[in-house]
Formats: sequence, structure tokens, C-alpha cells
Amino acid sequence: MRFLSMVRINERSGQRPSAQLMEDMGKLMAEMTAAGSLLDTAGLRPTAEGKRVRLSRGRQTVIDGPFTEAKEVIGGYAMLQADSMEEALELTRRFLAVHGDAWEIECEVRQVEEH
Repeated sequence: MRFLSMVRINERSGQRPSAQLMEDMGKLMAEMTAAGSLLDTAGLRPTAEGKRVRLSRGRQTVIDGPFTEAKEVIGGYAMLQADSMEEALELTRRFLAVHGDAWEIECEVRQVEEH
């Protein structure tokens, strides 16, 4: 089964990953990729560079970022391969643990609908 782990961040905090975090994250990603549990992952550019396309009553509008009404935004994602939600949660816990105690982030984990 595939699971999408969406990393939620407070973009306004200005927190950036340290060189040590990037090194530790690289090791974890390499290990998870080699094990076949990490299918894809990436961080996202700031909302100031993004757009939202909204459909309402048949009319589409485009809204420029940043999206100031949003307290937390999706800052990145990981597509996981796991045998169960519990396994996907354990993989996500490992990702969060690498960040240590200096970060305030959360991940939303959802199973991908397979047809």
C-alpha cells in the first residue's frame, strides 16, 4: 500500500534546516529508499511563490500566494510504501525524530486510494 505523509510547517517561523539536519535526513532517506519504503520525497517552495486555483459555482479564480489566512502549510511530502498504516506511521515517526526537539512540525499520513 502507498501512503502520503504531508509535512505541515508554520512557514512564518522562518526556521530553516541546519547542515547537520540535512546530512541526517539524507542518510535516513537513502536507507528508506534502499529498503523500498520511500518512493519519493521533496520539500515545497514557499507559499509566496505559489498559486491557488479555486472552483466555485462553475467559475475558476486564481489566488496568488502567500496565503496569510493559513497558519500551517504543507512544506513537503513523502510517498511511502508500507504494509499497514502502523508501518507508515513508524516511518513518519523516524522522519520526525531526525529533527530533534528544536522543531515544531507535524505530518498528516493518509493512504493513497488504489484502483
